Amino acid sequence: MDEPIIHFTTVLVAFLAIMNPVANAPVFLGVTEGLDRSARARVAIHAVLLTFAIVTVFCLGGRALFEAFGITLPAFRIAGGVLVALVGYHMLQGESSQVHVPSDEDNALSKDALIGIAVSPLAMPLLAGPGTIATAMNFSAGADIAGTARVVGAFACVCLLTLLAFLGGEAMLRVLGQNSIKVLSRLMGLILSVVGVQMLIEGIKGAFPAA
Repeated sequence: MDEPIIHFTTVLVAFLAIMNPVANAPVFLGVTEGLDRSARARVAIHAVLLTFAIVTVFCLGGRALFEAFGITLPAFRIAGGVLVALVGYHMLQGESSQVHVPSDEDNALSKDALIGIAVSPLAMPLLAGPGTIATAMNFSAGADIAGTARVVGAFACVCLLTLLAFLGGEAMLRVLGQNSIKVLSRLMGLILSVVGVQMLIEGIKGAFPAA
Protein backbone atom coordinates (compact mmCIF):
# COMPACT_ATOMS: atom_id res chain seq x y z
CA MET A 1 0.00 0.00 0.00
CA ASP A 2 1.34 3.47 -0.92
CA GLU A 3 2.51 5.74 1.90
CA PRO A 4 -0.06 8.52 1.10
CA ILE A 5 -2.87 5.97 1.35
CA ILE A 6 -1.52 4.68 4.68
CA HIS A 7 -1.20 8.26 5.94
CA PHE A 8 -4.76 9.13 4.88
CA THR A 9 -6.16 5.96 6.43
CA THR A 10 -4.30 6.54 9.71
CA VAL A 11 -5.55 10.12 9.97
CA LEU A 12 -9.08 9.05 9.02
CA VAL A 13 -9.20 6.38 11.73
CA ALA A 14 -7.80 8.80 14.33
CA PHE A 15 -10.40 11.45 13.53
CA LEU A 16 -13.15 8.85 13.39
CA ALA A 17 -12.18 7.61 16.83
CA ILE A 18 -12.04 11.01 18.48
CA MET A 19 -15.11 12.47 16.74
CA ASN A 20 -17.05 9.20 17.24
CA PRO A 21 -20.14 10.15 15.17
CA VAL A 22 -22.21 7.18 16.36
CA ALA A 23 -21.66 7.89 20.06
CA ASN A 24 -22.20 11.64 19.60
CA ALA A 25 -25.53 11.18 17.82
CA PRO A 26 -27.48 10.63 21.09
CA VAL A 27 -25.82 13.76 22.53
CA PHE A 28 -26.96 15.72 19.47
CA LEU A 29 -30.50 14.40 19.85
CA GLY A 30 -30.53 15.39 23.51
CA VAL A 31 -29.23 18.91 22.87
CA THR A 32 -31.74 19.50 20.06
CA GLU A 33 -34.69 17.93 21.87
CA GLY A 34 -37.91 19.77 21.14
CA LEU A 35 -36.82 21.04 17.73
CA ASP A 36 -38.62 19.95 14.57
CA ARG A 37 -36.80 17.97 11.87
CA SER A 38 -36.02 21.04 9.75
CA ALA A 39 -34.55 23.03 12.63
CA ARG A 40 -32.57 20.01 13.81
CA ALA A 41 -31.10 19.60 10.30
CA ARG A 42 -30.06 23.28 10.22
CA VAL A 43 -28.34 22.94 13.58
CA ALA A 44 -26.49 19.80 12.43
CA ILE A 45 -25.29 21.43 9.20
CA HIS A 46 -24.11 24.61 10.92
CA ALA A 47 -22.34 22.66 13.67
CA VAL A 48 -20.47 20.40 11.24
CA LEU A 49 -19.49 23.26 8.91
CA LEU A 50 -18.21 25.32 11.83
CA THR A 51 -16.29 22.34 13.15
CA PHE A 52 -14.67 21.79 9.75
CA ALA A 53 -13.71 25.48 9.53
CA ILE A 54 -12.17 25.55 13.02
CA VAL A 55 -10.07 22.42 12.54
CA THR A 56 -9.00 23.43 9.03
CA VAL A 57 -7.68 26.75 10.37
CA PHE A 58 -5.58 24.88 12.91
CA CYS A 59 -4.36 22.46 10.23
CA LEU A 60 -3.25 25.26 7.91
CA GLY A 61 -2.00 27.67 10.56
CA GLY A 62 -0.52 25.23 13.03
CA ARG A 63 3.08 25.77 11.92
CA ALA A 64 2.76 29.58 12.14
CA LEU A 65 1.22 29.19 15.59
CA PHE A 66 4.17 27.07 16.71
CA GLU A 67 6.64 29.69 15.47
CA ALA A 68 4.73 32.56 17.10
CA PHE A 69 4.79 30.91 20.53
CA GLY A 70 8.18 29.19 20.17
CA ILE A 71 6.63 25.73 20.40
CA THR A 72 8.53 22.79 18.94
CA LEU A 73 6.77 19.97 17.10
CA PRO A 74 8.05 17.26 19.50
CA ALA A 75 6.74 19.25 22.49
CA PHE A 76 3.31 19.56 20.92
CA ARG A 77 3.26 15.89 19.96
CA ILE A 78 4.03 14.92 23.56
CA ALA A 79 1.31 17.22 24.97
CA GLY A 80 -1.16 16.29 22.25
CA GLY A 81 -0.43 12.59 22.67
CA VAL A 82 -1.12 12.76 26.40
CA LEU A 83 -4.35 14.68 25.79
CA VAL A 84 -5.63 12.35 23.07
CA ALA A 85 -4.69 9.25 25.08
CA LEU A 86 -6.53 10.70 28.09
CA VAL A 87 -9.72 11.19 26.05
CA GLY A 88 -9.36 7.62 24.75
CA TYR A 89 -8.82 6.29 28.26
CA HIS A 90 -12.03 7.87 29.54
CA MET A 91 -13.94 6.50 26.53
CA LEU A 92 -12.49 3.05 27.19
CA GLN A 93 -13.71 3.21 30.78
CA GLY A 94 -17.19 4.15 29.59
CA GLU A 95 -16.83 7.66 31.01
CA SER A 96 -17.18 11.11 29.45
CA SER A 97 -13.92 13.02 29.25
CA GLN A 98 -14.27 16.53 30.68
CA VAL A 99 -12.08 17.95 27.88
CA HIS A 100 -14.42 16.67 25.19
CA VAL A 101 -17.96 16.94 26.58
CA PRO A 102 -20.22 20.02 26.93
CA SER A 103 -20.86 21.23 30.45
CA ASP A 104 -24.32 21.85 31.94
CA GLU A 105 -23.66 25.57 31.56
CA ASP A 106 -22.93 25.09 27.84
CA ASN A 107 -26.19 23.19 27.43
CA ALA A 108 -28.19 25.86 29.26
CA LEU A 109 -26.74 28.74 27.29
CA SER A 110 -27.11 26.92 23.99
CA LYS A 111 -30.91 26.94 24.22
CA ASP A 112 -31.10 30.66 23.44
CA ALA A 113 -30.93 30.20 19.66
CA LEU A 114 -30.35 27.59 16.98
CA ILE A 115 -26.99 29.11 16.03
CA GLY A 116 -26.03 29.02 19.70
CA ILE A 117 -26.68 25.29 19.81
CA ALA A 118 -24.56 24.79 16.71
CA VAL A 119 -21.65 26.78 18.17
CA SER A 120 -21.80 25.52 21.75
CA PRO A 121 -21.93 22.80 22.82
CA LEU A 122 -21.93 21.01 19.45
CA ALA A 123 -19.08 22.58 17.44
CA MET A 124 -17.09 23.36 20.58
CA PRO A 125 -16.28 21.44 22.65
CA LEU A 126 -18.14 18.33 21.48
CA LEU A 127 -16.77 18.06 17.91
CA ALA A 128 -13.87 20.51 17.62
CA GLY A 129 -12.64 19.92 21.14
CA PRO A 130 -9.03 20.06 22.36
CA GLY A 131 -8.48 16.41 21.45
CA THR A 132 -9.67 16.91 17.87
CA ILE A 133 -7.57 20.06 17.43
CA ALA A 134 -4.50 18.37 18.93
CA THR A 135 -4.95 15.41 16.56
CA ALA A 136 -5.28 17.70 13.54
CA MET A 137 -2.23 19.77 14.41
CA ASN A 138 -0.12 16.72 15.24
CA PHE A 139 -0.77 15.19 11.83
CA SER A 140 -0.43 18.42 9.83
CA ALA A 141 2.28 20.42 11.60
CA GLY A 142 5.18 18.43 10.14
CA ALA A 143 3.51 17.59 6.82
CA ASP A 144 4.01 19.08 3.37
CA ILE A 145 1.17 20.57 1.30
CA ALA A 146 0.03 17.17 0.08
CA GLY A 147 0.12 15.75 3.60
CA THR A 148 -1.87 18.66 5.00
CA ALA A 149 -4.41 18.22 2.20
CA ARG A 150 -4.81 14.57 3.18
CA VAL A 151 -5.41 15.57 6.80
CA VAL A 152 -8.07 18.12 5.79
CA GLY A 153 -9.61 15.62 3.35
CA ALA A 154 -9.78 12.90 6.02
CA PHE A 155 -11.39 15.33 8.44
CA ALA A 156 -13.92 16.35 5.77
CA CYS A 157 -14.90 12.68 5.39
CA VAL A 158 -15.42 12.32 9.13
CA CYS A 159 -17.44 15.57 9.22
CA LEU A 160 -19.69 14.14 6.50
CA LEU A 161 -20.15 10.92 8.47
CA THR A 162 -20.92 12.99 11.57
CA LEU A 163 -23.56 14.96 9.70
CA LEU A 164 -25.17 11.74 8.45
CA ALA A 165 -25.11 10.31 11.99
CA PHE A 166 -26.76 13.44 13.38
CA LEU A 167 -29.46 13.53 10.71
CA GLY A 168 -30.16 9.81 11.07
CA GLY A 169 -29.65 9.67 14.82
CA GLU A 170 -33.15 8.58 15.74
CA ALA A 171 -33.18 5.70 13.25
CA MET A 172 -29.66 4.68 14.28
CA LEU A 173 -30.66 4.52 17.94
CA ARG A 174 -33.62 2.30 17.10
CA VAL A 175 -31.45 -0.09 15.06
CA LEU A 176 -28.32 -0.27 17.23
CA GLY A 177 -29.63 0.44 20.70
CA GLN A 178 -27.75 2.13 23.55
CA ASN A 179 -25.70 -0.97 24.46
CA SER A 180 -24.24 -1.35 20.96
CA ILE A 181 -23.33 2.34 20.91
CA LYS A 182 -21.55 1.98 24.26
CA VAL A 183 -19.53 -0.99 22.97
CA LEU A 184 -18.57 0.93 19.83
CA SER A 185 -17.58 3.94 21.90
CA ARG A 186 -15.23 1.80 24.01
CA LEU A 187 -13.68 0.32 20.88
CA MET A 188 -13.08 3.85 19.59
CA GLY A 189 -11.55 4.69 22.97
CA LEU A 190 -9.05 1.85 22.58
CA ILE A 191 -8.07 3.03 19.11
CA LEU A 192 -7.75 6.61 20.34
CA SER A 193 -5.54 5.57 23.27
CA VAL A 194 -3.19 3.80 20.85
CA VAL A 195 -3.09 6.86 18.57
CA GLY A 196 -2.27 9.07 21.57
CA VAL A 197 0.54 6.78 22.72
CA GLN A 198 1.97 6.73 19.18
CA MET A 199 1.96 10.55 19.15
CA LEU A 200 3.73 10.50 22.50
CA ILE A 201 6.38 8.09 21.21
CA GLU A 202 7.01 10.25 18.11
CA GLY A 203 7.30 13.34 20.31
CA ILE A 204 9.82 11.70 22.63
CA LYS A 205 11.85 10.42 19.68
CA GLY A 206 11.89 13.95 18.23
CA ALA A 207 12.86 15.56 21.53
CA PHE A 208 15.53 12.95 22.32
CA PRO A 209 16.94 11.70 18.98
CA ALA A 210 19.55 9.57 20.74
CA ALA A 211 16.78 7.54 22.37
